[in-house]
Amino acid sequence: MIIESDLKLDFKDVLIRPKRSTLQSRSEVDVDRTFKFLHTGGEWTGFPLIAANMDVVGTMAMAKALSRFGAMTALHKHYPAEDLVAFFRDTDTTNVFYSLGTTEADYDKFQHVKAKAPVGKVCLDVANGYTERFVRFIGRMRTENPDLVIMAGNVVTGDMTEALLLAGADIVKVGIGPGSVCTTRKMTGVGYPQLSAIIECADAAHGLKGQVCGDGGCTVPGDVSKAYGAGADFVMLGGMLAGHDECEGDLRYEERDGQRIPVAMTFYGMSSDTAMKKYAGGVAAYRASEGKTVEVPYQGPVEGTMQEIMGGVRSMMTYIGATKLKEVAKRTTFVRVGAQLNTVFGG
Repeated sequence: MIIESDLKLDFKDVLIRPKRSTLQSRSEVDVDRTFKFLHTGGEWTGFPLIAANMDVVGTMAMAKALSRFGAMTALHKHYPAEDLVAFFRDTDTTNVFYSLGTTEADYDKFQHVKAKAPVGKVCLDVANGYTERFVRFIGRMRTENPDLVIMAGNVVTGDMTEALLLAGADIVKVGIGPGSVCTTRKMTGVGYPQLSAIIECADAAHGLKGQVCGDGGCTVPGDVSKAYGAGADFVMLGGMLAGHDECEGDLRYEERDGQRIPVAMTFYGMSSDTAMKKYAGGVAAYRASEGKTVEVPYQGPVEGTMQEIMGGVRSMMTYIGATKLKEVAKRTTFVRVGAQLNTVFGG
């Protein structure tokens, strides 16, 4: 047994210290970034935000909506193969990841889709990215698909970030347990504070010229800013994008003034009872649910939320004098705090 006593931090533990700046307006900053991927050598330019590959959020409608902002979507892996073929064939999928697990059925389905439509990016998604099987699967994907941009995870430590990049990943997904509908930490006791995980994994990845995607833990636009400040190249969101028209959760309606209007939408973790009953017939005897099902307020089109997130990031950049998003991590100084908000009138 080992106890690590050095400080580990989460988003709630810090604020970003402002710095002298010559910027006059949010309109002067550039929130797009250009990345060159480690193994393919290809480049991508856009706002590096990714909708999570959860079946409520990682939808085809979300992909089309976020693409208008230059942002990305990791489609959930439960779409029928022919629906995916049609989507990748008929849509500009520059900003879209095809998601799959590590089973032979997952791989066969991917090969079927890729044979019929252009798939340029994949998200290899498992709860535990520390297994040798996962590392071997990444190697197989890289060997058999040399031109594919591969995002893989999840891990929370620098050593495993390096291992996944060396195996063939271009982007490593960082986060175990920080998600709003994830109960992994409660059920297993396993996890890592998300801000420190991003800092440590980003440091490891950038030494190899790879990228990291901070996955989970963001609850407000300021957390997205902190993730970029910690070194995240991409930030993946689930709960913050839930409840919108582009999602596929069940809506709850109420009667108001004689009209039936939507007020809430279901949202659940992909290891929850809800998801496992939907896709696997229930929770297997050898495991436990590691997710929960909640209702989130109905929020209308995702456009408004994206404007809030991007506006928050732009404002952060003016506070620290960063003209370009790629400068944010170098210009960020975190200050440890005991409280962040004045909640006298509520949270």
